[in-house]
Amino acid sequence: MNCTLCPRRCGALRTADAGQGFCQLPETILIARIQPHLWEEPPISGTRGTGAVFFSGCTLRCAYCQNGDISHRNAGRPFTPQELSDSLRRLVDAGMHTISFITATPYIHQILAALELYRPPVPLVWNTSGYETVETLRLLEGVIDVYLPDLKHRSEAMGRLCAKAPDYFERASSAICEMVRQTGTPVYGADGIMQRGTLIRHLILPGLTSESIQLLDWVAETLPGTPVSLMRQYIPMNGVAIRGLDRPITEREYRRVRDHMLTLDLPGYLQEPESASTDFVPLFCRDESYI
Repeated sequence: MNCTLCPRRCGALRTADAGQGFCQLPETILIARIQPHLWEEPPISGTRGTGAVFFSGCTLRCAYCQNGDISHRNAGRPFTPQELSDSLRRLVDAGMHTISFITATPYIHQILAALELYRPPVPLVWNTSGYETVETLRLLEGVIDVYLPDLKHRSEAMGRLCAKAPDYFERASSAICEMVRQTGTPVYGADGIMQRGTLIRHLILPGLTSESIQLLDWVAETLPGTPVSLMRQYIPMNGVAIRGLDRPITEREYRRVRDHMLTLDLPGYLQEPESASTDFVPLFCRDESYI
């Protein structure tokens, strides 16, 4: 296939064995982990967890990515749509509240094929960097129940420096508006699990609290009522060498952004300080990484 799924629109050839585009991914599905995951937001993981499918590769190159081995270096095992559907069935049998497709954009067509074979009877979550096209997201309309996008960077300079995507905010803001259009006002089950809706994640970065505030302002002005998960888990990883990103955020930085979110009266979630730890990075590409 000649791929135009992400905003880079490489048009590059992806064969069963290799890819020539920005992501360097083949057409064959590569997956680094399929297991229950307890550490997402409460309406996603609940008490029993989400069935997390970590796909290999990414359309961004975030310098600080905590999953660099799979997102930058494409570590993972090949799966067919049938094998993926079988794994989804095992996750449901294990009692998962939801199923989460994580950084899955390059494999949309194969995932849709797997869901034709088996559609889990629980909410399907699209866990994404936010760097999407509206056209690609429309392939998921009526299929995905919950969108869980990141909203990372506001300025072109930071998008370019941190993620190699100067158009990040332009693309992510349009994509998130499309997600909200598709899912509407969030709907929760009696157990608190989101059945339908969009939940925006924002990771506070050291030295960039002003960008965080601008992004929260945009959500409040553009998508009132859309919940936000404010994340404080940043720690330097993946050999990040960008000056200023070589340290965790301070308590003062966190409080500045948190207090602004509370002033805006944005609904959502605040992450515990203990989350800033490598203990929460899953094991990838081991035998025990796959259910």
